[in-house]
Amino acid sequence: MQQLTCVAPQTVEWRDVPEPTLTGRPDEGDDGVEATGALVRAVAVSRCEIDPRLIEVGPPGPPFALGHEAVAEVVAVGSGVTGAAVGDLVVPAFQVSCGDCDRCARGHTAVCSSYPVLSDYGMQPLSGTEYGGMLSDLVLVPHADAMLHRVPAGLTPLDVVGVADNVSDGYRAVAPHLPAMPGADVLVVGHGNLSIALFAVQAAVGLGAGSVTFASLSEEALALAADFGAGPRHTDFARRDGRFPLVVDCGERVAGLRYAIDSTEPEGICHSVSGAVDGPFELPLTRMYTLGAHFVTGRLHATAVIPEVLSLVASGVLRPRDVTTTLVDWADAATAYTTPTIKLVVARD
Repeated sequence: MQQLTCVAPQTVEWRDVPEPTLTGRPDEGDDGVEATGALVRAVAVSRCEIDPRLIEVGPPGPPFALGHEAVAEVVAVGSGVTGAAVGDLVVPAFQVSCGDCDRCARGHTAVCSSYPVLSDYGMQPLSGTEYGGMLSDLVLVPHADAMLHRVPAGLTPLDVVGVADNVSDGYRAVAPHLPAMPGADVLVVGHGNLSIALFAVQAAVGLGAGSVTFASLSEEALALAADFGAGPRHTDFARRDGRFPLVVDCGERVAGLRYAIDSTEPEGICHSVSGAVDGPFELPLTRMYTLGAHFVTGRLHATAVIPEVLSLVASGVLRPRDVTTTLVDWADAATAYTTPTIKLVVARD
């Protein structure tokens, strides 16, 4: 089968690889998924914010599969699968999780006890294990009932593409906090990770924030945020302009992270989905302690959040399709995947 593969720094190409089966990953023997697993065929895949970084560095060892934000059709299911059937249109969680361990039971599916940390599709350089990539003809999902989420009736793949990761990432930076501060003003800081930031804007507007401000250097992102109902604020992040009870930090610049923290009002919340910035950063702990500023970070628990997000897409609160800035045909993925754009989507036919 064909698989989009990173073969060297800044180099991706389609490669022929063995097809996965319900008896395990290629060349790894029996994986014990005959009953619980499913095979899916992605019909649309969006590029995550982390993909260009992985491609820029290239494979630390063998070439690795790409893609983890997919909408897919179920092709085969194991005998014990009850939540999905052949032909279903589903959003597969990008993190591999069993659904049965103590961590999964608590909703902490990103750190499933049954798998190494960072066991994700399309990210072999991080986990050290190749689970395959969604930009492939077939992908094995070892725990179908836990990891596959049916697309609500009436929605197309392009309506929900990105829900597997970036849409849900932006949503969860806002949704848990607003109930405790209804009508609060929200600042979203986009200094990279721009699609996640724009999804956070949609979530804040749709979930009833008092006002939403979007701060960024990107004129394209500022224009999209304005279309979504946010007040655009062009900034170089050198100095804060006001303080907010809820701040969402999305990006990769030290200056942007500092701006987000400085813009958090006393006893406010700064929720960061940045993960990494472009240099050393010293957290201003004494000042944050004095002001009672709450700093929240950590990976998305995709399987626990995806059902909520799909429901909000179905109701029109979230509109992932409106964040798509570049749509390309499946066959053109190899040439288009490194193209600079806010949200790239690859779709079959």
